[in-house]
This record gives sequence, C-alpha cells and structure tokens, in this order.
Amino acid sequence: MALTFRERFEIPKKYNTWSIGLMAAGLLSVIILFITHGSKADDHVSARFWASLLQNSVYFLLVVNAAMFFICATTLAWGSWALTFRRVTEAISACVPVIGVITFVILMVLVWGPNHVLYHWADSHAAEHDAALKFKSGFLNRGFFTVWTIITIVGWWLLGRKVRHISREIDNRRLSVEEGKRYIWNNTVWSAIYIVLFALTVMSSIPWLWLMSLDSHWYSTMYSWYTFASSFVAACALITIFVVFLKNLGYLELTNREHLHDLAKFQFAFSIFWTYLWFSQFMLIWYANIPEETIYFIKRIGDGSHSGPYRGVFWLTLIINFLAPFLILMTRSSKRNYGTVTMMSVVILFGHWLDFYQMVMPAGSPDHMPFMLLDLGIGAGFVGLIMFVTAKSLAKHPLLAKNHPFLKESIIHHT
Repeated sequence: MALTFRERFEIPKKYNTWSIGLMAAGLLSVIILFITHGSKADDHVSARFWASLLQNSVYFLLVVNAAMFFICATTLAWGSWALTFRRVTEAISACVPVIGVITFVILMVLVWGPNHVLYHWADSHAAEHDAALKFKSGFLNRGFFTVWTIITIVGWWLLGRKVRHISREIDNRRLSVEEGKRYIWNNTVWSAIYIVLFALTVMSSIPWLWLMSLDSHWYSTMYSWYTFASSFVAACALITIFVVFLKNLGYLELTNREHLHDLAKFQFAFSIFWTYLWFSQFMLIWYANIPEETIYFIKRIGDGSHSGPYRGVFWLTLIINFLAPFLILMTRSSKRNYGTVTMMSVVILFGHWLDFYQMVMPAGSPDHMPFMLLDLGIGAGFVGLIMFVTAKSLAKHPLLAKNHPFLKESIIHHT
C-alpha cells in the first residue's frame, strides 16, 4: 500500500486571524509609543521610542536569519536528519528580506537622523572632541555603517534565496546518482559561501555596529559570539514551535520524536553555550574591575553603592535562558515530549528577547527601566509578521523535499 503525504500547507483561517491580529497590536503599540515618546522634542525622551524599535527589529532579524544558518551548517555537516522539516526552516528564513528592510530603515534613521542619543558616535561634532570615539572613527562612522549594513542585509537575502532555490529545484524531478552528487556539491558550495558571510557579519562585525556601539566607549571580545548564541538558540526554538504546530495539524508525517529530540538537544546545548559566554563576558570583566570595562554592567546592575535599574531583568535572563532549559531539558524523556519542548521553546524565545532588551534599552533609558508593555506589543507585531510570511512561504512550496538524495537518512534517523 502506497503512503500518501500532505505536501501542501493550507493556512488555517484562525492562524491568519492571529497573525494579522498580532501585527495590528504591534502597529498600535508603535503608534502609542511614538505619540508618548517618539514625537517629543527632547532627544532623550524620543530615544526611548527608537530603542524599542531597534531592539525588536534587530532581535527578530537575527533570529530568522539564524534559521538559514541552521540549514547551511547542517548541510556542510551532511546532517541529513533535518531534511524532513527543512522546508519549515526555509520558510522562516524567508522573513529575512521583510524584517531586513524594516531594520535597515530604523538603523538609517538613527544614524543619519538628528537624534544621536543611542548612537552617540554618529554625532560628528561629539566624536571629534571625544578621544575614544575619534580613535574608533575608522570603524564607527556613518559611511561604513551604512555600506556594511546594506551589504549584510542584501547578502543574507540573496544567498538565502539561492539556497532555498537550490532546495526547491528538484521538487518535480528525480535525480540520477551522478546528478545527485552534483546537486549535493552545489548545495554544499552555496551553503559554505553563506557561512562565510555569516561569520563576517553575525559572528563578528554586525553585533559591534548595531548593538555594541550603543555603548561606544565599551567593548567586549565575546560580544559577537554572545549575540550569535542568543539568536541561534532562539532560532532553534522558533523552528521547533513551527514543527510542532504543523505536526498537530497533521503535516510533516515523516518528522517524529527522533527529530524533536535533536531540536531539543540543540536548545539545551546552545543554552549552555550562551551561559558560558555570559559568564566569560560578565564575571571576568567584573573580577578585573577595570573602569572602562565595568561601566557596561554598572549601567545595568549597579555597583556596591547603588542598584542598577536593569538589575532584575539582568538576573532574570540568566534564570530563564540557563536554569530553565538546563533543568527542564536535561532528561531524554523531556526532550521527546511535544508539550514540554514547545513550552521551553516559547520560554527561550521570550528569554532572549528579554536579554536583547537589557542590551539595548539602557542606551535610551539609562536612569530607569521603562514599563515594557508597549515593547512587548511591538515584539508581538514582529511575531505576527513572522507567522504571516512563514505561512505564505510554506503554502507556496511542497512541505517535503522528497527528491533530496539524503532524504532516506532523515526518515530512518534515530537518536
């Protein structure tokens, strides 16, 4: 008896309603925050609005882009286990150009606009009279920032589209052995090219430019890896949520607990990796007690004489992003439980959103932590946008890469 699979995703009406509703809530939050803060003449009050847009756009852009990194990294490793749900990961990565345009607009307004509270180095007059900023001006300048941001976002978009195109070009034809070898080689080469760009951006320069330069007198050699670990584990969580959602609707018949187990192992492992980087960055700087290094953490948690406004959030992120996944996802059975893994995926996504919040917001509100309801509303808008674009992408193409040479290995995968 031949097996049949539901290869075409039909977007449920309720799903569409939720995605549009979340986008509407996000837009409403943007409008309210603009009225209460963004439209004010005081640059420091206005910076509160732009900090929220920056935090949400950069976080969600890095997360959806990390989905393509997941594809390319497993391709280079010949990790065929992820093929049964590869189209889910591809669909998430299709959000990059959409969120990339939004992020680019926000970044350009901040760099080229009149308000330089967040990016203090973008004020040429201030930079000219600041020895530290003048020393960094070869890297921290508006021209380089703009050009490298364009190259980065366009590069992510074009290379991601190329990898997705290669994946889909064999949907309607079977490959011979020789054709299969050429296909795998072509896929591997383009994945390697993407990984190189990813290394030059997410793993090095982009976190320095977009995030670390908010504290332009401070630097950390661990910052880019820390940002990468945060966005990648959040991407694994997002992939897991969509996989479980589609499984519950009766799709992805070839994806089972073995694949879920590996996705949960990624979340567990990279939560530990994130914690290692968190410790390396925080504890060693704090222990050395060098003023130009500790200023970053004093802004957030304070020092011996006073408590910082972001102290609670700072320590809460450690609990959510380390203790929770470490304790809950430690056992084999928990990694194979759909309910447990889904719950932890939501927790991890929120936990790293919160981490980005305390990374960005002190630049706009250094003296107090703002009430984050509207920030969460804007974040909900980005979630709705990801839901909408991902579903549209899923509906356009078959859910199963049925002619991929390595599909059999994914079907019989056992962990």
